Amino acid sequence: MQLSHLQRLNEARRARRAAMLITDLGSDESVVEIEGDEMRPDLREAIDNAYRSGRSGVVETGDGRRLFLNVQVPPARIVIIGAVHISQALATMAAIAGFDVTVIDPRTAFATPERFAEIDLVADWPEDALEKAPLDAYTALVAVTHDPKIDDYPIIAGLRAKCFYVGALGSRKTHARRVERLTDAGVAQGDIERIDAPIGLDIGAQSPAEIAVAVLGAIIRAFRGRALG
Repeated sequence: MQLSHLQRLNEARRARRAAMLITDLGSDESVVEIEGDEMRPDLREAIDNAYRSGRSGVVETGDGRRLFLNVQVPPARIVIIGAVHISQALATMAAIAGFDVTVIDPRTAFATPERFAEIDLVADWPEDALEKAPLDAYTALVAVTHDPKIDDYPIIAGLRAKCFYVGALGSRKTHARRVERLTDAGVAQGDIERIDAPIGLDIGAQSPAEIAVAVLGAIIRAFRGRALG
């Protein structure tokens, strides 16, 4: 691999941006493509599929060339605001599904290592926690405290960071009040409409574990169908 290619791939990795090394198997020539770059129309579908699936593979172009797409996708993560019962189930299932998981809650009575064994747990206000580990397009933001003082800031931050999923717990009435607060805070209507609320897939979930399943399903669907670039 050319040194310049390796440097570009490493820069993309540090910036948590998807990238791929495209190699012509006939000539052994290669180029690096960063998510969002302009690409040949005949490769757009193959490249988009590789970014969404995270799977490398061989594709054939219209002129008969065979290209190997070696894709590099940042590890997807889920940031959960609120160390509640739903979070306990969601964090465990999300880790099994391959997501990096962080739980943030300033309420130390909830945010205890005993309740979240082997999970990255931050007992701090979201404003401070997210300053140290900013949200990005490869992050899902899940707010489940029911407390605007804790939930609203990370929801706004998630929308502005273009998180691939932003979900918030609460009834339609609760969400209507949330919409009023976010509108007053200057959040655009189009961004507000991206919030998944009531949260999760509509599977009739009742228990915390069932709600966690619905939320994880919504996150996976959003991640695999996310907009690119």
